[in-house]
Amino acid sequence: MNRLDIETRTRIAAALVEGCSVRSICRMVGASKGAVLKLVRDLGEACSMFQDKALRGLKTTRVECDEIWSFCYAKDKNVPRSMEGQPGVGSVWTWTALDADSKLMISYFVGDRSGNSAYRFMTDVASRLDNRVQLTTDGHHAYLDAVAVAFDGIGIDYAQLVKKYGPGPADAGRYSPPVVTDIEPFVVMGNPDEDLISTSYVERANMSMRMGMRRFTRLTNAFSKRVEMHEHSVALFSMHYNFARPHETLTRKAGRKTTPAMAAGLTDRVWTLGEIVALIHEKPAGRFRRIGAAA
Repeated sequence: MNRLDIETRTRIAAALVEGCSVRSICRMVGASKGAVLKLVRDLGEACSMFQDKALRGLKTTRVECDEIWSFCYAKDKNVPRSMEGQPGVGSVWTWTALDADSKLMISYFVGDRSGNSAYRFMTDVASRLDNRVQLTTDGHHAYLDAVAVAFDGIGIDYAQLVKKYGPGPADAGRYSPPVVTDIEPFVVMGNPDEDLISTSYVERANMSMRMGMRRFTRLTNAFSKRVEMHEHSVALFSMHYNFARPHETLTRKAGRKTTPAMAAGLTDRVWTLGEIVALIHEKPAGRFRRIGAAA
C-alpha cells in the first residue's frame, strides 16, 4: 500500500464509489489487485471508525429504514453443502437508516435478515439519536421486536408501510420484481403523523447504493467473495454519500452544494475524496469497530 501515492489512492477511491469493479480499476490506474483490495480494506476501516464517532447526538426527527439484498461468495442455490449456514455466505442484507430531512445515512448493518440483525441494527440507530423520532420501516416482522427493545424508555412514533404484491412475471427465467398493487400504512406504536409515513427516501438511497457499488450489481460476476470486503465497501460508500457527494435537492434548497452531513450540521463543507483517503493515517492501530456493530 505504501507504494501508491495519494493521487493514485484518490483515483482508486473515486472509481470505487462510482461503481467500477476492482479489476477495471486495476486496468485504469495500473495498480495490482492486491493493492486495490488493501486500499478498500484500509478505507473501509477508517471510514467506519470515523462515522461511528461522528454520527452521534443527531437532531433527527424522521427516520426511514430499509434492507437491500446482495450475496457473497455464491447465491443461495449454489452454496456448497460444506458452507451452508456459514455467516456471510449466500444472501447478505444491508440494513440502512436514513434521516428523511437531511438525507444523512445514520446507520447501516451488514448481516442476514433475522431478528438478531434487526436488533443489532435498531440498537445502533437508537444510540445515535438525541430526541424522539418518527420511524417508518417496511413490513418486515423482525423490526417489531427490535424497535420495541431498542427504543424502550426512549419513546418513538413508529409505523410500518406494508406493500402488497401482485403475481411474479410470467417468464420465470427473466429477472423482474413483482408489481406493487397496494401500500398500507400501519401504526405500530406512539403517534406518528400519517402524512409522513414513507420509505421513499431510504429506498432511493438504496438505489444509489446499488448503482454506486459494483458488488451490488445484479446478474454479474462482480459480487463480493468475502463479507468483510463487502462491509468495507459499504463503509466507504456511506462516507462518500454523507460527506462528499452533494445532494441535488439539498443543494437547490440551500443555494450551494450541500451534502447530507452539511444539512445535518456535522460539517461546514463538501469533503474531497483526498480528505477521505487521508482518514487512513488517522486510524489507530488495533481492532476496528464498524458502524452498526454491537458494542
